[in-house]
Amino acid sequence: MGLYRFGDRIPVVKKDSYVSDSAQVIGDVVIESDCYIGHGAILRGDYGSIRVGEGTAVEENAVIHIQPNCVSLIGRKVTIGHGAIVHCKRINDFAVIGMGAVLSFDVEIGEWAIVGEGCVVPAGTKISSEKIMMGVPAKIVGEVHQGQKDFWLYGKQLYIDLAHRYGKNFERIS
Repeated sequence: MGLYRFGDRIPVVKKDSYVSDSAQVIGDVVIESDCYIGHGAILRGDYGSIRVGEGTAVEENAVIHIQPNCVSLIGRKVTIGHGAIVHCKRINDFAVIGMGAVLSFDVEIGEWAIVGEGCVVPAGTKISSEKIMMGVPAKIVGEVHQGQKDFWLYGKQLYIDLAHRYGKNFERIS
């Protein structure tokens, strides 16, 4: 695992979570159980703190950071897509952050909200639960329906299972 102490700030990774060797988890970061932290991801708790809820996937090359003396709370079974930049206060349970999305300072994402790929969510934006946001800047384009929840529950379970499989099957061979 790519875990790094920063002064007296030490990351904590709970059981059955996978953190790639090429990920960098720095400082005051707590990763709960059954999480997947992908290759190249960076979680920087150097002067702020990050809490990642159970069953969350932080996919490849995503970055999570927060301003000084603040906490970024990532809920349970959140999906943070490849290459997303997360600099926000809170992402509530079951939310989906699309690939390449940017979440700026003091953003709050509601439960089951979906932020589309490449979306830019400006500072201070609060997205209600079960809303779909797209665009630059982000705008509400719809409501999350049960079929989308079912699809994303399936995807979230795939990453929980993948975290367990990586722990048992991933081996460098050269």
